[in-house]
Amino acid sequence: MKLILIAILSVFQLASCSNTPKHQNITTNLEPVQEERTDGFKTAYFASGCFWCVEAIFESVIGVQEAISGYAGGSTKKPTYRQVGGGSTGHAEVVKVVYNPNKVNFKTLLKVYYGSQNPTTYGQAPDFGAAYRSIIFYQNEIEKQEIEVFKAEIQKKYTSKKVRTEIMPFQVFWRAEGYHQDFEKRNPNYPYVVSVSKPRLEHFKEKFPELIKK
Repeated sequence: MKLILIAILSVFQLASCSNTPKHQNITTNLEPVQEERTDGFKTAYFASGCFWCVEAIFESVIGVQEAISGYAGGSTKKPTYRQVGGGSTGHAEVVKVVYNPNKVNFKTLLKVYYGSQNPTTYGQAPDFGAAYRSIIFYQNEIEKQEIEVFKAEIQKKYTSKKVRTEIMPFQVFWRAEGYHQDFEKRNPNYPYVVSVSKPRLEHFKEKFPELIKK
């Protein structure tokens, strides 16, 4: 059954989660913004290809309350899906992970992040380009150090290839349009979900069964 959103957006946009925009750099010398919460949860921000896939992966992890699709890493305020895909904003597709630090720590989230992608490619198949590049955002110096150490350990596993993960200070997260939220869960028969999202999620679950919610 075709989705209503196909009537709203072009088939080209949604045939996959992809375009191949140019990378517009923004400064990485800014001070990170620490997100304050009063509910006991913490947040982390990751970019690793299509956010439909990344959102589903993190939501399967014990201790993750929710994952929200959006945009970050660029300079444009209130970017749209079309703008990000067009490459004029510098933003990537990013997932905001809300997690319970009593059940899962930041280092484990890094394990999930690297364990569910190929960090040596500029995007994740079949989606390549700046909007799908790999980025980990840090909110403080402790997180930055953890990310750098973890990335260095991952690099040791790729002796002939460079790990392309960018490490950036978190600034602002722009929530994506409503139809992107829980896309895989709400659209299990969508062609991209069947051919890309579900296989990526299942592969992750097979690698890390101890991290998966019952």
